[in-house]
Amino acid sequence: MKKNDLEFYDLNANNWWEEDSKIYALYHLNKPRFEFFDRYVPNWQGLKALDVGCGGGFSCEFMADRGVEVSGIDRSAKCIEKAQEHAVKRGIKIDYKYGLAEEMPYEDNTFDVVVCVDVLEHIADLNKVISEINRILKPNGLFFFDTINRNFKSKFVMIWLMENILREIKQGVHDWRKFIKPEELTDLMEERSFTDIDIKGFDMFGEALKLNWASYKEFKSTGVVKVRINDDTSVMYIGKAVKQCFLSAEC
Repeated sequence: MKKNDLEFYDLNANNWWEEDSKIYALYHLNKPRFEFFDRYVPNWQGLKALDVGCGGGFSCEFMADRGVEVSGIDRSAKCIEKAQEHAVKRGIKIDYKYGLAEEMPYEDNTFDVVVCVDVLEHIADLNKVISEINRILKPNGLFFFDTINRNFKSKFVMIWLMENILREIKQGVHDWRKFIKPEELTDLMEERSFTDIDIKGFDMFGEALKLNWASYKEFKSTGVVKVRINDDTSVMYIGKAVKQCFLSAEC
């Protein structure tokens, strides 16, 4: 079976904004994600932000509704097309582009904020992507992210349980070998001059090894996953980092 099968996103592009589709569950993650991001951004109005791996535009529209000047980039041309259609339908101005995170078509020091959620565990070259994000951020710019840890528990939850047993995620979407330990990502960011790194648990599955069927049944009935921001990074984690400012003239 193919692993890290990103064709899934092309195949589901037309369903992105359908509230009864499985992929729409990702829409509900905006609220807990931005509750964490809001700790570091008291006012989003007027900021220039990029969503890397924007898919059909969930996070882009969430930011646009807060008065952000938003851009989005994704490797799926079909998702970009649907994102553009939905933004036009709502009368929202978002600059969407088709492209790869490893080589982004933006000038140095362009964005105040870069958001990259549910993406880092899929990309081909993590080193390049972190370097590119650093390049396009303004000095003291903020990098917000979430991704999946690599250990036995994450393999059990994300692959065996969510893909193979419950089928909440299509089989083959993830490759456990591409999951990223928090310390690995931290080292990589520090090598590329990110500082003030803060990582917390993005805990959707904290009791998954106990088979918390009550929470799962609630998700099935509402479509909303209850997420806790805590210290449990064992499956998923969320974080922020700041692009270091070297020259006083830049700061």
